[in-house]
Amino acid sequence: MFFQTWDAPVGRLFIAADAEALRAVAFEGNWPRIRSTLGNVQEQTHPLIEQTIAQLQAYFAGKRQAFDVPLLLAGTDFQQRTWQALRTIPYGETRSYSEQAGAIGQPQAVRAIGHTNGLNPISIVVPCHRVIAKSGKLAGYAGGLAAKQFLLDLEQSASLGSLLGRQPALRSE
Repeated sequence: MFFQTWDAPVGRLFIAADAEALRAVAFEGNWPRIRSTLGNVQEQTHPLIEQTIAQLQAYFAGKRQAFDVPLLLAGTDFQQRTWQALRTIPYGETRSYSEQAGAIGQPQAVRAIGHTNGLNPISIVVPCHRVIAKSGKLAGYAGGLAAKQFLLDLEQSASLGSLLGRQPALRSE
């Protein structure tokens, strides 16, 4: 298992992969917890990490809306279903925690959905930032609410830019 850091527009990300799949895209504050679940991890680059960074760079440039690196999300059945539901939320759109709970057939599990989204080891690629409170307000994100807002704004800007035939401008923070 290998990891490398990358300084993204939303902060330092820790990207981990094994020989088969991407295992983590973690914000600095979550990296110790996620790293502890991965076993022996060495700081070293790997082709899957390089591919992930290239796709993240394209995403932040408004030129990529989906990721196609192989993923391995280790978790319980509930966690797997929760994270799979995140992957069905289209780029530039949001869902509420209650909508996500309904999507996995457990409409009463709203709090468990929020907690499980917070455990998502592959941030951005598995887009938990697209889930917001039922009221439309931002709620919880491993990278912080400013990073969540940045990602949502980026996707809205890129979606609007593609509709208007132009590329969005990234703002620096």
